[in-house]
Amino acid sequence: MSPTQRSLADFGNDTWWVVLIKVVLIFGVCVVLTLFNIWWERRVVARMQHRIGPNVNGPFGLLQSLADGVKLALKEDLTPDKADRIVFIIAPILAVVPSFVTFSVIPFGPVVDFLGQRTPLQLTDLPVAVLFVMAIASVGIYGIVLGGWASGSTYSLLGGLRSSAQMISYEVAMGLALVSVFMYAGSLSTSAIVAAQGDMWFGLVLMPSFLIYAISMVGETNRAPFDLPEAEGELVGGFHTEYSSLKFALFFLAEYVNMATVSALATTLFLGGWHAPLWIDHVWAGANEGYWPLLWFFGKLLGFVWVFIWLRGSLPRLRYDQFMALGWKRLIPLALVWILVVATVRVIALENGFDPRWVAVPAVLFTAGMLVVLLRGPKAPEMPVAEHQGAFPVPPMPIGGAVRGRAEALVFPSPAPTRSIEEAS
Repeated sequence: MSPTQRSLADFGNDTWWVVLIKVVLIFGVCVVLTLFNIWWERRVVARMQHRIGPNVNGPFGLLQSLADGVKLALKEDLTPDKADRIVFIIAPILAVVPSFVTFSVIPFGPVVDFLGQRTPLQLTDLPVAVLFVMAIASVGIYGIVLGGWASGSTYSLLGGLRSSAQMISYEVAMGLALVSVFMYAGSLSTSAIVAAQGDMWFGLVLMPSFLIYAISMVGETNRAPFDLPEAEGELVGGFHTEYSSLKFALFFLAEYVNMATVSALATTLFLGGWHAPLWIDHVWAGANEGYWPLLWFFGKLLGFVWVFIWLRGSLPRLRYDQFMALGWKRLIPLALVWILVVATVRVIALENGFDPRWVAVPAVLFTAGMLVVLLRGPKAPEMPVAEHQGAFPVPPMPIGGAVRGRAEALVFPSPAPTRSIEEAS
């Protein structure tokens, strides 16, 4: 029996009340994690900007997120006159529901004794669980696109279109980054991928895939510096400009749950899932047994969330052309080349019988080259500079000669001549 079949055999045997408790617990974890992440983001960014942050509602301000949620619920719910009311209401629901569903195949721990029942700390698993996560996450983007279209606002529509283009671009790079993981694990099941990382994490062996996925997941969740669909400097608020009250809160909830989802998936695919970090299990036999793996899993997940917060507080927003060029001209070609490297090493390992983990050597070299390519970034277009304007990137006026002088005189008229008091008298 293959490892995939052994792991999948543990599922589908739970009684109905165990399944119901698991569903409620997953929902509760996602909601509480969202409240905590909002508080944590505000505290971390406040520390980075030498501010205090929330510290009044509850101990250390932990109830500030709950107070914000109550405030949103009590606000007036407005619907624009030109909005498609049915789609306008359905869009936030369509955005938030898939973000919860994706957690159903995330493994939180091994098989444990739960209220007298032997059950895995995972709701369910599939032979194609990773594809299921990506498919459900793609459905959530329809909520953003339809919300922007149904608002009857130009800014909202542009934000929705940006989000759809962003999802298409960076989901391609994300999917290509996961191909090498599938080749090494020999399965698309999340529990089987975690089991395959018992000795070595894929984040170390497949470092380029890990880096490409990490960049793609920031773009996939519309987080800074890739939050172009809601750029307030250009689109006022983007796709949710016309939303208020609970409907806006649902979009807000979807963003933070999606952030936790991609972090949980990165933990599962690249950082060994619920396995103990730093090979603690070599000195502590019970590190990967019972409920201890929950601590390792959520510790890794919160590490990714901290990176999201750090990026938001450190980097400025990219231009849209730079952002799309990064996805199509950098990440996707690099992912394709890395797939060829991994496939070649796998074939040589199978034919010659050496340890396939030696792929870590080309992984380090490829990562160094990839960082050089990424840090160069897309080149900004050059603008013609007028001679009389100095070094400022101001294009010359499209008129010349005497006409230019007259135009400049009209735009910048000379001050009226002044007369002294004696002359006036």
